[in-house]
Order: sequence, then structure tokens, then C-alpha cells
Amino acid sequence: MRDLANRIVPVSSIAPVVQAADVNGTGVDLIGFNSATVVVASGVEGVTLSGSVFFEIILEDSDDDSTYTAVTSDSSVTNGSVSSTGVFLTLNANGETPQVSEIGYIGGKRYIRAVIDQTGTMSTGTPFSITVIKGNAIDADDADLIA
Repeated sequence: MRDLANRIVPVSSIAPVVQAADVNGTGVDLIGFNSATVVVASGVEGVTLSGSVFFEIILEDSDDDSTYTAVTSDSSVTNGSVSSTGVFLTLNANGETPQVSEIGYIGGKRYIRAVIDQTGTMSTGTPFSITVIKGNAIDADDADLIA
């Protein structure tokens, strides 16, 4: 088919919920796909974000879905960049949320996940969800069959 829905597979890595601490996303298996897009959606911040109270979103990859390391090479991502610690999104000021951000992954590892790293005291959480959209299926006609 020619429509996009038959060429991608979305997978929830962090279900939509209020976060007030660090959380590791569920690893997403990219076997059968050549790329992915990590989509981060946040709601209205539950605290005043600042230089000492903030969220960083880190992209990690793995060969075995057990040992994850930060993606630190810009050649592994598209539509953005990663820091030397894998950070691709920092939310550290009010007005930055709610928002939706994304980064592409073409790094070649079998598994990826996002990590929400919280810094500072969070008396009230902030809603987040992270979805990984698997794309560029090896056999594009069967993308909807590879899950």
C-alpha cells in the first residue's frame, strides 16, 4: 500500500503517565527495520523548570536489549543531535512544555530506548510519553506484519 500507516510500526516505550523521577523506556526491537523515530510528548510541567530543576531525554541503543549505552554520535541520528552523554532534548524552562519533539535513529543497533533523566526536586510530576516509530522496513510490503 502507499499510505504511511502500512509502512511504519509505532511502539510505546514509555506509556503516558506523570513522571517525577528517572525512568528507562522499554527497549524497542528494530529487527526488520532500517530506521526509527523517537517521539517525546510532554504535558504541562508540574514544577517550575529551571537550570537546577529540569528533564533531559537521552537516547540509548543496545545489541542485546540488556546492556544499553548512550547514542553519542550525530551520525547515528537524524533531525537533531545528541550530546556526549546521549541527551537530545532538555526541558529546563517553563513554557517549553507541553511539547512534542522527535529525533531519528539510523545507528544500526538492534534495540533502542529513551531515558527520562530528572534533575532537582520534583514535588509534582510532569506527564510524558515516548513512542518509537519503526520505519523503512526491509520488506516494506510487510511492515505491518513485523512487530
